[in-house]
Amino acid sequence: MSHPVIDKLIRQAPVITDGAWGTQLQARGLQPGDVPDLWNLSHPDAVQSVAAAYVAAGSQIILTNTFGANRFRLAEADAADKVEEINKAGVALSKQAAGEDALVFASIGPSGKLLLSGDVTEDDLAVGFAEQAEAIAAAKPDGIVIETMQDIQEAILAIAAAKATGLPVVASMVFDSGKDLDRTMMGATPEQAADALAKAGADVIGANCGQGIAGFVAICRRLKAASHSVPVWIKANAGLPRIENGKTVYATTADAFAAQVPAVLAAGASFIGGCCGTSPEFIAKVKATLTRA
Repeated sequence: MSHPVIDKLIRQAPVITDGAWGTQLQARGLQPGDVPDLWNLSHPDAVQSVAAAYVAAGSQIILTNTFGANRFRLAEADAADKVEEINKAGVALSKQAAGEDALVFASIGPSGKLLLSGDVTEDDLAVGFAEQAEAIAAAKPDGIVIETMQDIQEAILAIAAAKATGLPVVASMVFDSGKDLDRTMMGATPEQAADALAKAGADVIGANCGQGIAGFVAICRRLKAASHSVPVWIKANAGLPRIENGKTVYATTADAFAAQVPAVLAAGASFIGGCCGTSPEFIAKVKATLTRA
């Protein structure tokens, strides 16, 4: 049985989500190597302005600046003791920007540790994800998005932690490996991922990051076919990045990105947005494309 929040959204599908956060924070002064999540405490106005820009562009769901706000990643910045404070602040900032105009789904990203190599145990991850999910839930977002996952087992542990809050849960993998860029780093296919995430209890399953939007059409179709009727969430990059003069540049324009959106929706996506390199301009173009459709 799906979550009532998701049921309500699906009745208005396609639902427009937001675009990239990291590149938007960099445009506001975040330096390479800085931890974006710490800006919830040190630069709250800048963080809130990213959220507000997406709401203004037409996002019906915005995320939060909490992607790396788990104890494992924050420990690298000597901030593991700030998990609760950073996550609560991240949700609050997006909620202030959203007002009555958008829903807020809080972001949970990967731990940055590999189960396979023994960097971390399943119990460690379960505790870490539970800590983050509980902090998020205390700030009362509308849902949780587990995103940019490479390892299905790690995603399943995060889903369990998020589901325990009672909030609706989106689980999204990265498919950027193999000759056709249709496998996770660990070798899982869209079919394997969709089946595992749906069985783990995700209310929405999907794919984000990894490649440009053209590659997501086939991935979306395959996810949808294997999703046990669970809705599909797609957030593509603005193409593959390249380095120019020391800066990361994404080649796909907002117009070119938006032109591919109808094909992704036809492939079965119910939620559409952008990942790395996308911006409020991309979301505005997506909205304009859907308005014309």
